[in-house]
Amino acid sequence: MFLIDFLHNYRPQPVFLRLGFWNIHWYGLLMAMAIFLGLALIIKIAPKYKAHFQSVVFNIVIFGFIGARIYYIINEFPYYSSRPLEIFKIWEGGIGIYGAIIGGILALFLYARKHKFSFLFLADLIAPALILGQALGRWGNYFNQEIFGKPTNLPWGIPIDAANRPVEFLNSRYFHPCFFYESVLDLFIFVFLFLLLKSQIKKATLCSGAVFSWYLVLYGLVRFFLEFLRIDHEPILFGLRLGQAFAAGAIIIGISMLLKIKNQESKIIKEQGASKH
Repeated sequence: MFLIDFLHNYRPQPVFLRLGFWNIHWYGLLMAMAIFLGLALIIKIAPKYKAHFQSVVFNIVIFGFIGARIYYIINEFPYYSSRPLEIFKIWEGGIGIYGAIIGGILALFLYARKHKFSFLFLADLIAPALILGQALGRWGNYFNQEIFGKPTNLPWGIPIDAANRPVEFLNSRYFHPCFFYESVLDLFIFVFLFLLLKSQIKKATLCSGAVFSWYLVLYGLVRFFLEFLRIDHEPILFGLRLGQAFAAGAIIIGISMLLKIKNQESKIIKEQGASKH
């Protein structure tokens, strides 16, 4: 299979194109493509809100990127505390998805409050685009040789340069492609969320927050279990890797929201039934 052979034999490099002193990195290119694809999808789903989404996506990108960078720097604080100027070398990669999600949610909340939109209305519309963008953006980590797991002899194991391996795995060459596992699972989540969103629109229950809640639960589950494979060093919080702790929090919040939605729907059904008698 071509994809398995590609993953196993190709040695990814971070630079897509060199133009004199200017380098175009795969990471930045794929992030830009993810943003464009996400915006295009949102506009296709809800064209009458095109102007609003162009503004809100811009805010989400700015807040999300700042949040993602802060998360990564906190994660790698011992490194950056001795090399503060490298904090600004964003073209070399180094962002954390949970920081991006938190920053994006903050931007969405502020925009909804300013323009008197329902936050859950916007969150439901954006959730499928967000997970689709994450699926594409993970390939940027591949070209940076990031987001890989334990050593493996499986035929789809990816080669990692010695400079990018943790010191305890310097003698290993092939590693689990955690970025790929997450990218594929994100695509499955996208299909589910997209179909759910279409159903919500038809039923005129878009403000429920169900789509966004399922995003939190499903993506949280993916990240929680994939973290067991990863070997990059992360701070420990409540006995879990930081990424797992955030994933567990997302799952709990998402399930709580879904239970609240279920209770609200049951209450409405009972009230409608009582009004008919």
